[in-house]
Order: sequence, then structure tokens, then C-alpha cells
Amino acid sequence: MSEEISVAEAYRRRRTIFMGLEVLIAPGALVPRPETELLGTTALDVLRRMNLSAPRVVDMCCGAGNLACAIAHYAPAAQVWASDLTDGCVEVARRNVAHHDMADRVSVLQGDLFSAFSGLELDNTIDVIACNPPYISEKRLEGDRAHLTEFEPREAFAAGPYGLSIHMRVIKDAPRYLRRGGILLFEVGLGQDRQVIRLLERSKSFEGIRAVANEAGEGRVVVGHTTP
Repeated sequence: MSEEISVAEAYRRRRTIFMGLEVLIAPGALVPRPETELLGTTALDVLRRMNLSAPRVVDMCCGAGNLACAIAHYAPAAQVWASDLTDGCVEVARRNVAHHDMADRVSVLQGDLFSAFSGLELDNTIDVIACNPPYISEKRLEGDRAHLTEFEPREAFAAGPYGLSIHMRVIKDAPRYLRRGGILLFEVGLGQDRQVIRLLERSKSFEGIRAVANEAGEGRVVVGHTTP
């Protein structure tokens, strides 16, 4: 089944499955993709290794809230803050939080990346930031990836001339919110893992930087630890 047909079908049904959870969807938010489950399972693995009694997690660029809800479901002691810029994403993410009865542990906030957390005093308190940002270049959205915006919002895909503009901004601001030894995780597009690793290295704020590969051997998640 082609991606276009599967996305259209998901919108028709107004729901999909992500990491075993039913996720409500609506126009205005990206339909969760199976490849993003690698980001979710990597985040959960990181949390298990950290062995915290009450982990504090941020889901940046939360979209439909699928990742935030999955983390809260499989790590029931976690407190999660999710954020996105658009009304459509925030509305459906909040619906999913309510759908799974997680309002006491998952907060969905609206704003431009970390500005959504203004006034919450989260500085240096977050254990894990997981981010599935837009990562397709503007040029490709005008070319071979133009079909993606037929059903879904352009802002869910577009990320500047190289597809890395959001990664760069998150890398710059994440150290303010992560505690010492905290972890930043990104989903990346095909072939972007080395570029994002280099961005993390150049920031001088992260160490233990690595890519996590999918079953096909493609690096689709990049992980970095804040410098202790």
C-alpha cells in the first residue's frame, strides 16, 4: 500500500495504531508513521537504563501526541511535557491525552519549540528530550516529495533548505532544559544521521553521540548525552 493511500485511509478512519496504542488523528496533524516507533522504543530504552523513579520527559514537535502518550503508557512513572506550534497539532494531541486518561501525567503546550515552556521553570530538570521534527528540505517538498502535502500540513515536513533547521534550533536550546547527563534524541531522515551527529558534536554540549539503526541498517535516530 502506498504512503498516500495509507495516509488517506488513516484520515478517513480518524485513528491509527502507534506502538500498540490507538491514536486519534485529524487534518492539521501528521499521521504517525511506523518508522517513528524506533524513536519511541529508543526513548523507552534510554529511560530504563537511567532507572529513575520519576523521569521527566519532553516530546518536542509532538504532532498528534502519539510519542508522548506511548512514553507515558510504557513508562507509567514518567511526567511528560509535549509541545507543538500549530492549533491542529495541539488540539489532537490533547484529545489523545484525554483518550488515554493521561491528563495527570502528560501536558500539551503550544508554542515555537521551547517557548511553549516559558514560565514553567523546567530549566535543568528534564531527563530526556525526544524530538521528531520536520526534516525534509523545501526543495524536495517542491519536487519529489510534493505529494506529502496533499493530505497533511506542510509545516509537518518543511525544515529549511537542508531539512535540518529544526534540529539545529533544538540542539542550541536543549542544554538549557536538560539536567546534567540528560539525553536528547532525534528522529532523522534517511541519510541525515551523520549530519545530525556532526551538529551535536559541534555544539560542544553533548557526548556519547550515536545513531540507532532500523532493521534495514539505516540510521534513523540520533542520541546525545549532555556533558556532565
